[in-house]
Amino acid sequence: MKHFLSFADLSAQTAMALVRRGAAMKAENFRSEQLSGKTIALIFEKASTRTRVSFEVAVRHLGGSTIFLTPADSQLGRSEPLRDTARVLSRYVDGLVVRTFAQANLEELARFGSIPVINALSDLLHPCQVLCDVLTMYERTPDLGSLIVAWVGDGNNMAHSWIEAAALFGFTLRLATPAGFEPDAQVVAAARAAGARLELGHDPKAAVRGAHYVNTDVWASMGQEAEAGARLAAFSGFQVDAALMALAHPEAKFLHCLPAHRGEEVSEEVFEGPQSIVFDQAENRLHIQKAILEWIFAQENTTHE
Repeated sequence: MKHFLSFADLSAQTAMALVRRGAAMKAENFRSEQLSGKTIALIFEKASTRTRVSFEVAVRHLGGSTIFLTPADSQLGRSEPLRDTARVLSRYVDGLVVRTFAQANLEELARFGSIPVINALSDLLHPCQVLCDVLTMYERTPDLGSLIVAWVGDGNNMAHSWIEAAALFGFTLRLATPAGFEPDAQVVAAARAAGARLELGHDPKAAVRGAHYVNTDVWASMGQEAEAGARLAAFSGFQVDAALMALAHPEAKFLHCLPAHRGEEVSEEVFEGPQSIVFDQAENRLHIQKAILEWIFAQENTTHE
């Protein structure tokens, strides 16, 4: 049984195979009955547009069905232990796609359940999104190991998954965060031990200079709304605008996992400009989710390890 809780669940070979499979599924407008007779439960403690829709459509494209659960309409919001939820749902459904706050919640569901668990976002990591982002880069520059990727902004869950991905795909990752908003030190240390080429600092210009892809995210993530005002001040000077993009590689592209706050982490000019590929990136959520589901649920899978 396979889980996808973080990039630590993938070898470099499997990670690259998933990206290639996502690209092939996109090219083929892939449909199958691989999940026929299977029901996947989506457990979302946080609101979602792209993650929910892409997973529900992906499951249907593979012949399966979904059930959507939130704390408001299940015992998840009434203090039932997750270990009990895991064991009960394992009797009803074939897999869980979970969007939650604590990474420990995902680990507990995986430990006590008997079905696969996919991390659809936690406060620590967002691996499905970053795998999609790597697919978006791969479509344009297949030699991922030659790339310089810049991250400008918060050292958040997205930054952490980019850091983990750098160890698997071999690109150089430069991160520029305000002081006090650096990525988790343990995540950084583990990635470096696995061979990741990381450059951490506090200067957006240094991070972006010569980069092939420039990436950012909102300055206040879900659950941090009370900090929004303080963060707006702390992140002054970290907006990805035309002047910053001008320092990147001449053919550089702009990435954002969405939703975006125009005028904060990215200017309207960059978001709507020719360097922005954010909607191609958003589309690729569907294709990479299908590749992930196929990898996890296929009985005999010769595409992956």
